[in-house]
Amino acid sequence: MAVRSIRDVESGRVARPRASTVRLLAEAFNLSAADRVHFIHAADPDLAAPEGERPQQLPLAVPGFVGRCAELETLDSGRHPEPAKRPAVAIFTISGMAGVGKTALALHWAHRAAGSFPEGQLYVNLRGYDEADVVDPNDALRGFLEALGVPATGIPAGLEARVGLHRSLLAERRMLLVLDNARDSAQVRPLLPGAGGCVVVVTSRDELSGLIAAEGAHPIRLNVLTGTESMSLLASRLGAGRLAAEPAAAADIIDSTGRLPLALSIVAARMALHPGFPLDAFAASLRPDEAMLDALADGDVRAVFSWSYLALSRPAARLFRLLGLHPGPDLTAEAAAALTGQTPASVASSLRELTRLHLLAEHLPGRYAFHDLLRAYAAELTRSAGKADESRQARHRLFDYYLHSSYPAAVLLQPQWPTIDPVPAVPSNVRSVSKDHDAALGWFAAEHQVLLRAVRQAAETGFEAYAWQLAWALTTFFAPRGLWQEQRAAQQVALAAAERVDDLAGQAVANRLLSRAQTRLGDLDAAEKRLLCALELHRRLDDPTGQALTLHNHAEVCYMRGRPEEGLRHGQEALRLYRSVGNRAGEARALNAVGWLYAATGDYPRAIESCTEALAQQRASGDHNGQAATLDSLGFAHARLGEHDRAAGCYEEAIALFRESADRYHEAETLQRLGEAREATGDVPGAVDAWRRAAQILDDLGDPAAEDAHRTLSRLSPP
Repeated sequence: MAVRSIRDVESGRVARPRASTVRLLAEAFNLSAADRVHFIHAADPDLAAPEGERPQQLPLAVPGFVGRCAELETLDSGRHPEPAKRPAVAIFTISGMAGVGKTALALHWAHRAAGSFPEGQLYVNLRGYDEADVVDPNDALRGFLEALGVPATGIPAGLEARVGLHRSLLAERRMLLVLDNARDSAQVRPLLPGAGGCVVVVTSRDELSGLIAAEGAHPIRLNVLTGTESMSLLASRLGAGRLAAEPAAAADIIDSTGRLPLALSIVAARMALHPGFPLDAFAASLRPDEAMLDALADGDVRAVFSWSYLALSRPAARLFRLLGLHPGPDLTAEAAAALTGQTPASVASSLRELTRLHLLAEHLPGRYAFHDLLRAYAAELTRSAGKADESRQARHRLFDYYLHSSYPAAVLLQPQWPTIDPVPAVPSNVRSVSKDHDAALGWFAAEHQVLLRAVRQAAETGFEAYAWQLAWALTTFFAPRGLWQEQRAAQQVALAAAERVDDLAGQAVANRLLSRAQTRLGDLDAAEKRLLCALELHRRLDDPTGQALTLHNHAEVCYMRGRPEEGLRHGQEALRLYRSVGNRAGEARALNAVGWLYAATGDYPRAIESCTEALAQQRASGDHNGQAATLDSLGFAHARLGEHDRAAGCYEEAIALFRESADRYHEAETLQRLGEAREATGDVPGAVDAWRRAAQILDDLGDPAAEDAHRTLSRLSPP
């Protein structure tokens, strides 16, 4: 920034600096995402967010929206453009029965009002009534923070920390949040802004009386459409002339649907495909079938679903039934092909037919999802068909597709990790092929929520081997990103499944991977118990690699529990086992672990010798994360010898490599040791910088060690 520019601002000749200047300064100061927003708004409260932090997440609006004038007027009351007239946070709840058009109203208004929210719109489907996968507020916040420009490595692990960052980013911003399909007030509260000019629209079958009472939400209760609105909806899809020619038949059709928007849309979609058919023929075919779907409350709606299903081609009807077996929340053409035993090209026409008739929605390009009523209907059809063999074969193909697509992707993500022996592949089944690391990462990013649900469903339906092997594959995606809670949940299901069928290999792997999550989450007692179980199982299986992996992990837990001598013995035994089977990557990592533990027990020359050997092997093999860990150990040994400058050099090189591989947990650990080394050399500013960076990461991760980091910062730089 030029001196003249600064003088112009100070003298009042220029009221505010340019937006580009403010953002450049924010970047130069290396501010956190939340601090950057506050800095920019301090310079100019009306300054819009940068393009990368101006999310536009609204799904497509429902075509042919009609009516709801009073409700739209209520929502419009939250669109005050003048800051003085804006409430701090305006919250609207839209409640009503399933299929009544809550989401349609919310999205129609949101698109119409988008111009009033120049800093963006956030959207999440909370799946409140999908028992298998209600969205946890913590997961919803992760999606919002990513949309607001927070890098994945900067998102805290804990709910409280995520809530705080979310509210900081939304403070003083004019944004719209659509929280769709909420289960209850408790699911919604963590997602609400704390202040500022935001508007929140929540849809739910529940009236959310808690939000109305405590947060002052404005309730909007939806009923079915009026007769006039129902006729307008049909006219928007079929044309007014066609209805005018047969008004009595049109009225019968409306009565048969109970004036429920979802049912009307499905009926209209089918009638639109047959413009030459008389309406009275459709009306005559819409008769309630008492034997259909007792699980759904309204007989007229059941009749509409049955009517639409019976009109499908045989391939589309079969696909619709089998989709009821899918764990959700959505699927691709490849997954649909696996369910049916076809190719993606063969199943494409059936997917088009289902979407054309509004029985399925392509909510993202290439990804399909059910309305929850239609999912329940498809599942009921599958059960009532009495074809248990067909259902089991379809599930087998589906789990096979997910396992044999995720297994090679997992190997691409973590090529240094020991693998498992997957269940033999189903011949000629469809596969999703990841060509490289980035493709594998993208596949897991798109599918990991489906895979988590597949782990649970496989465990519940008699496919236990698929459950623990899918959980193993997910670890390669979860662990580097610090998603320890997700890993713990998956491995708990995997372990229970393997125990149920006495699968020793599955039990051994699940115990070991569960212990890793428990270690990172600070539950060392539970982690050590799991490791002892895993070690015994690997010994019974005569699996030296599994034993080495378990001993290696146990060495770390022993060190963390203040037993470095015992940890050293475990590390040395792991090294011997790795060497006995020629596992060079494991050998190098065990050499590093042994080196660290030599240093922890005071044998510094042997520590440096062991780590130097490990580092040479890792550089030869290109194991960057392994190199980072070994450099950290070398720094630890040099620090114990009093060679603090050499230690700092090792730490800085390790930190760069950890950052390169997005391993924030170990980056924070090494930053703390760098802070200690800098303080030991008298470089207090350098120590403060390292500890501050460590504390920031630990805060983001929700790690308990953050408290100690902040205490050290307070000691080094008292107020």
